Amino acid sequence: MRDLYEVLGVKRDASAEAIKRAYRKLAKELHPDLNPGKAGLEARFKEVTAAYGILSDADKRARYDRGEIDATGAETAERRFYRTYAGGEAGRKYQEAGAPFDDLGDVFADLFGGAGSGRRGGLRMRGGDVSYDLSVGLREAALGAKRRVTMPDGRTLDVAIPAGIDDGQTLRLAGQGRPGLGGGEPGDALVRVSVTPDPVFRRDGDNLRVTVRVTLPEAVQGARVAVPTIEGSVTLTVPKGSNTGTVLRLKGKGVKDRRTGTRGDQFVVLQVVLPEQPDAELAAFVERWGRDHPYTVKRTETQR
Repeated sequence: MRDLYEVLGVKRDASAEAIKRAYRKLAKELHPDLNPGKAGLEARFKEVTAAYGILSDADKRARYDRGEIDATGAETAERRFYRTYAGGEAGRKYQEAGAPFDDLGDVFADLFGGAGSGRRGGLRMRGGDVSYDLSVGLREAALGAKRRVTMPDGRTLDVAIPAGIDDGQTLRLAGQGRPGLGGGEPGDALVRVSVTPDPVFRRDGDNLRVTVRVTLPEAVQGARVAVPTIEGSVTLTVPKGSNTGTVLRLKGKGVKDRRTGTRGDQFVVLQVVLPEQPDAELAAFVERWGRDHPYTVKRTETQR
């Protein structure tokens, strides 16, 4: 994967707001729903989304800048054991003797007061856990997916992302961590999932919300319009006399509830859009119509 800053087209000292703007611009240009039939954009969209997942998180961005994690979010080196033991008496002893530091049985013999390693019939220890940060898009989180990741020790694992996973949840892959000592059981792999924002959909629990623009004739006369969902485009009926803010529901088009197996709904918020260029005929008609059909509106609404 390329440098994450290069992927988003920003400088390394870019502000968080600049990174967010760059992501939104690219996501709208590359989103599959907004570019039907354009091959090759989906992979680029996923690359941009993954880059934003790391650079939008202050802690992950700092770790990436320091070289502690790579462009996929995986740790680039394992220093935990060295930091814990290399500075102690046992670590100095083995460094001075030139002994390889992977001779863990002898090192632990010193650390635990002369207790023998597993091969001497003494110590059995469970292996340590390994952690991995994985960024996924809202579609993957909502529908479920499989991703192949490279763990800190170089092994590749196929991770099944369950449908309906929430941002910040951790998947535990039993037995996929570091090997145990003296016949001890291996540790686990802990995969923390971050769900990146989507340029089209907004998640609200198990429901999704999307804003769809309609023309003035479509709003006044009613129409059938194409609406994006996480599974593809569907046709929705816009009732006659619809207004900006009118909310329509697509039942069962939301996110799957992991506990019940049912899916939430998708709510479509209509936005009436006038022609981009002023239209003299439309202006004259509205002026005549307004004189004959005066009405008032509430200028503000209570924010919820």
